[in-house]
Amino acid sequence: MQSIHTRELTAAALFCALTAICSQISLPLPFTPVPINLAAFAVLAAAGLLGCRGAVLSIAAYLLLGAAGVPVFAGFRGGLSVLAGPTGGYLAGYLAAAWITGWLLKAPGKKAFATVLAMVAGLAACYLLGTVWFLMLTGSGLAAALGSCVVPFLPGDAVKIAAAAFLTQKLQRKARHLSI
Repeated sequence: MQSIHTRELTAAALFCALTAICSQISLPLPFTPVPINLAAFAVLAAAGLLGCRGAVLSIAAYLLLGAAGVPVFAGFRGGLSVLAGPTGGYLAGYLAAAWITGWLLKAPGKKAFATVLAMVAGLAACYLLGTVWFLMLTGSGLAAALGSCVVPFLPGDAVKIAAAAFLTQKLQRKARHLSI
């Protein structure tokens, strides 16, 4: 097993902090408990720049901080009640998005289109976990859940994917030594 170096831990900690900051840049919607925020951008950028292990480490730290009550989740909320609430599946989905995206991008130098596809796959996993959790928790129908928790977020998430892919492409060579 490869050891984790201070530089790699620092990079993961920085992306944990970036995810917490991006979570606060949020817009609540009146028809859903799921807010629009920039956390997905941070998750995808972490996966693109740190690789699978580094991204998972940063998002796991973010989730553990939130579970411990540190107000890192959207709306300056924290605690196990947030993870057990209607947005908990999407928060857990960040971990899946980090892993899948980082794993798909494990070979350095991926072209922009491949980077975008990897990020789409990662975010699709986040949507899947979040929507299934939302369905189980609320008992709403699939159409209602998709209408309140997926469809309104697609345009913004497309922009987040484009921004994270652009950042990854521009900084990948400089950040290669940060991959865990």
